[in-house]
Amino acid sequence: MNNNDFAYWITVSQLPRWKTKRINDLIIKIIHEKKLSWTDFFSLEKSDYKHDFDLNDNETDDLLNAKKEIPNNSFFAESLIAQGYELITINSPDYSKTLKENLKKSSPPLLYVKGNKKLLNEDSIAVVGSRDASDIALKFTDNIAKIFSNQYKVIISGFAKGVDKQALDSAIKYIGHSIIVLPQGILTFNSGFRKYYTQIVDGNVLVLSIFHPKAVWNVSLAMARNPIIYGLAKNIYVAQSNNNGGTWAGVNDGLRKNRIIYVRYPDVDEKCANNLLIEKGAIPVDFNGEMLEQRSAAKDNESEHTEIDNINRERILEILKFDELTPKQIIDKLKLDIHPKELDILLQKDEDFEVACKRPYKYRAKTQIALNLSFAQ
Repeated sequence: MNNNDFAYWITVSQLPRWKTKRINDLIIKIIHEKKLSWTDFFSLEKSDYKHDFDLNDNETDDLLNAKKEIPNNSFFAESLIAQGYELITINSPDYSKTLKENLKKSSPPLLYVKGNKKLLNEDSIAVVGSRDASDIALKFTDNIAKIFSNQYKVIISGFAKGVDKQALDSAIKYIGHSIIVLPQGILTFNSGFRKYYTQIVDGNVLVLSIFHPKAVWNVSLAMARNPIIYGLAKNIYVAQSNNNGGTWAGVNDGLRKNRIIYVRYPDVDEKCANNLLIEKGAIPVDFNGEMLEQRSAAKDNESEHTEIDNINRERILEILKFDELTPKQIIDKLKLDIHPKELDILLQKDEDFEVACKRPYKYRAKTQIALNLSFAQ
């Protein structure tokens, strides 16, 4: 891709008032459906934008105004590349497949990076949590970073005070790999590039931003950065959360999207919202990141649990013959002592149950289909 193409990508990705999904829809239409070059697209008339691309008057005006910035963005792209930065477009093979899988059409169309871009497509985890994290939360973060760095997994860090910064520092301490996701433009990270120069040169750290390279930090950028942290990670571990703020919002959004999220099981006297997240469907883990249900199941008497599971299985089968329910609804209805995620896994493995719908996941008994057919006859 030449620098002129990057100029167009910068221009389109920075369209004011446009949501990311809308920008990506436009890119798909230009490149894949209409099969136009960027030069051809920006040579079209206003009427073409409205009729051929279904754009309204405001969107058309945005494009015509943005078109004036293309020459400046061309020089800007050349300057970025000359300084060692790379621009990775959403249709590039270097773009993170994990990010695309998790965010889909909300994936940022353009990434600004510096460092080892191969880290974008390595196995990855994020350790997230409060800026004012407790000592136990920071020790948990350090331990998780150590465990997964030893497994050659990339640690995703949002570079915020507290848990994010601890995850990065621990990955570096244990000679692991990390991606720093900036809440600002990549050109405003000069002090960070000086601090992590060795790790970047050695290929252990990649710095990434989705914002205009000259954008300075602000709260809205920090909030917009959070979904990218979660999106880049294949697995998410929560060290500590309050009942508001970025971590709380990010985890709840992930749970709504049926992502599996692990949360440190807090001590009895801890003041945090970790237990609230567990009640909402996050999976509790111990200090080493191991699922507590799995650990306790291994310690319990196997024959006793088999009998209890069989009884509960029959009860679940009975209610799902005539209804479609989520794991949590099943648990609430039958007063079961099991975590929703664990029940979800058990239902997926059991041949007598099947998924009725995926948003949210609801299950039904396979015999329900047979009953419905017999009634229809």
